[in-house]
Parts: sequence; structure tokens; C-alpha cells
Amino acid sequence: MVTAELLDLGRFDRVLSSVHSLATDGSTAEASDAYLTREPAGVIREYLAETLRMVQLFDAFEVLAHIDYPLRYWPYDVMPFDPGGFEEEYRVVLRELAGSGKVLELNTRVPMPRQILRWWYEEGGQHITFASDAHDPDSLARGFADAAAMAAACGFRSGRHPYDQWRRD
Repeated sequence: MVTAELLDLGRFDRVLSSVHSLATDGSTAEASDAYLTREPAGVIREYLAETLRMVQLFDAFEVLAHIDYPLRYWPYDVMPFDPGGFEEEYRVVLRELAGSGKVLELNTRVPMPRQILRWWYEEGGQHITFASDAHDPDSLARGFADAAAMAAACGFRSGRHPYDQWRRD
């Protein structure tokens, strides 16, 4: 069954899409495993290229979830992560996403670098949603206050209800 047919079977409030794996030796592997055999900057660039392909080729979603997924596994003990080194790659994805009218998720599992959210705003992004990617009850909504403050500082405002998407000023 194709994804569109599957989505037509249910009533969904929100459909998210994200990339979790990268091509590896003729197969695919979890993005976190790519750091075992590839240079960290290459992993980020490959991840963003795959995310761009997904945005361009798959339209049956509303929210791009965790554009910063590979940052969860970045080797912080070896080197700090500098989003500025990947600005153009992030901007290309964000520009395409904004042009398609989609929404960017601000995931709090690993705090998103502020620059990425600013670039979303600058590239014309209209809305954001929040997610804690909680896999247990204690993690639910963790980091939301800080994420909301960052979103406000970057030019986004809440809707009438707490579950509404935030929109740009």
C-alpha cells in the first residue's frame, strides 16, 4: 500500500515526516551509525541532502520532524558542532520546505541551534511546531519553556491554543 493510500485510511491531526537513515554500502543504516565510518561533517551533509530529497519527492506530510536528528549523535566529546559550517545546506532544505508551505518542528530532545530556527524564519518559514520526542512520560514536554523562548526571540508567536502551530510575526 502506498503512503498516500494509508494516510487516506485514517483521520490524522498532523502528519510528520523525517529522515532517520542514510545509504550505506548499497543498503541503508540508522544515521547514528554513519558516524562510525564517516567524517562527522559528511554525515550532516548527507543527512541534509537526503532530507532535501524527501521534501522534494514526498508531499504527503505537513511537518518536517527533527531536521537536527544527526546532532543527537554528533561527537561532541571530539569537537563542538558549529551550524555555520553547514549554513548553505540547511538553508537549501529550509527554503524548499518553506516554499512547499510545510511546517518545521522544533524538537527539544537535543536543543536545536538557534541559527537553524533563524534561518527558517529568514527563508520564509511561516510556522513551527514543538516536540520533545519523548519515549517515556518523564521526557514529555522537556525543554519546551526554553524552546518557546527561543522561538519567540526568532520571531514566532503562539496561536490561541497551546497545541496550535506557532506562526511568524
